[in-house]
Amino acid sequence: MPDDLTRRRMLSLLGCSAAAFPLATPMAFAALPSDNRLVVVILRGAMDGMDALQPYGDPDLERMRPGFDIGPGAGALDLTGFHALHPAMAPLLPLWRDGHLGFAQAVSTPYRGNRSHFDAQDVLEAGTAGDVPPLAGRDGWLNRLLPLMPGAQGRTAFAVGRDEMLILRGPAAHSSWAPDARLDMAPATADLLLHTYQDDALFRETATAALGLARATGNTEGRGTDALFAFAAAQLRQDARIAALSLGGWDSHRGQARQVTRGLTALSEGVLRLKADLGPEWDRTMIVAVTEFGRTAFQNGTQGTDHGTGGTMILAGGALKGGQVWGDWPGLAEAQLLDRRDLMPTRDVRAYLAWALHGLFGTDRSALASVVFPGLDLGPDPGVLA
Repeated sequence: MPDDLTRRRMLSLLGCSAAAFPLATPMAFAALPSDNRLVVVILRGAMDGMDALQPYGDPDLERMRPGFDIGPGAGALDLTGFHALHPAMAPLLPLWRDGHLGFAQAVSTPYRGNRSHFDAQDVLEAGTAGDVPPLAGRDGWLNRLLPLMPGAQGRTAFAVGRDEMLILRGPAAHSSWAPDARLDMAPATADLLLHTYQDDALFRETATAALGLARATGNTEGRGTDALFAFAAAQLRQDARIAALSLGGWDSHRGQARQVTRGLTALSEGVLRLKADLGPEWDRTMIVAVTEFGRTAFQNGTQGTDHGTGGTMILAGGALKGGQVWGDWPGLAEAQLLDRRDLMPTRDVRAYLAWALHGLFGTDRSALASVVFPGLDLGPDPGVLA
C-alpha cells in the first residue's frame, strides 16, 4: 500500500485529470455540516428563458417570435396552461409531476449596464447590488457564505477547474484543484490503480470518478457533461454539501433553435445524472440554474435573440416544492417591456438564492441581505422548499 505522501500525489493527479476536459469548466465543491445539498449551475452566455419556459399564453409571444416553434402545438409540453416546457427538457417532465422541477420567471440580477456577458457574470457570481465589483478584492457570494457556516474549514470549499470561479473567490478558507496535469493510462494500469485502492473507500471512489472523467475526454459533448455531473454527485455523496459549476454555449444570436436545444439537453442530462447518482441524498438536494441575463423579447434577423434583461431561473431537486412557476408575469406588450425590447424583471434572482440558503442551511436572513448579497431586499418567502 502506498505511503501517505504517494497517496496525496496520486489523489492530486486524479483530481487534476478529472477537471481536464472541455466541459469541466470551472467547478467548485464545498463540504458543509448539513444534510442538505445545493448545486449552483451557471449558464454562461445568457440562456433565453422564454424559450426554455415558453409563456405561450401571452398572445404577444408569437407576434414577437414568428420564426420560433412556440407552445404545445409546436412540440413544447404544456405545464400550466400558460407555460410550456421546451421539448429538449421533456426528460424532466416526470420531475415536474413529482414536484421536483420548477421555474422562477422574469428574474434578473440588479445589473443594468451595457449587457456585457463578462460584467453581468461578475455581478451574478459576486452577488452584488448591480455595479460591477472592482477587480481588486473581488469575491463571490458562496465565499461570503462559508464563514456563516458553523464548522467550515479550509477543505470545506473546493474550486476545481483551470479558471477560478468568482462565486467562490475570496478570503474565506477554501482549496483549489487546478488541472495542471492530465491522466493518460492504459486500461491495465487503470485497473491496477483501482485494485491498489480497493480497501480505501475515499481514494477508491475518487479514483473511480477521476478515471471515468479521463475516459470521457475526447468523446461526445453529452458524455463529457454526464461525467461532469457524475463527478459532482460523487463529492456530494461524501462530505461536500455545495457544488458550483458552469455550462457555456448559451449565446444564441443566430440559429437559436439548435443552440438552445443542445444546451437544454445537456442540462437535463446533468440533472438526471445527479438524481441517479445521489440516490437517497436527492431528497435533500436543490439545484438552481442561473444565467447572467435574459434575451430580447423579439427575435432578430438571424433566427436568434440578442442580449436582454429579464430571464428564467430553473430549479430542481427532491428538496424543492416544485411543479409550479414562481414570480409575477409582467406581460409582453410593448409598453410592458424594459427599454421596449426586454422582458421586464419582477424579482431579483438573488432573493430566490437567499431564501434557498436560508431554508437549506439555516443562514440568518439579515446576514443574507447584508453579507452574502449586500443590499438585497429579500421580500416575501417564495416557498421554493418542500
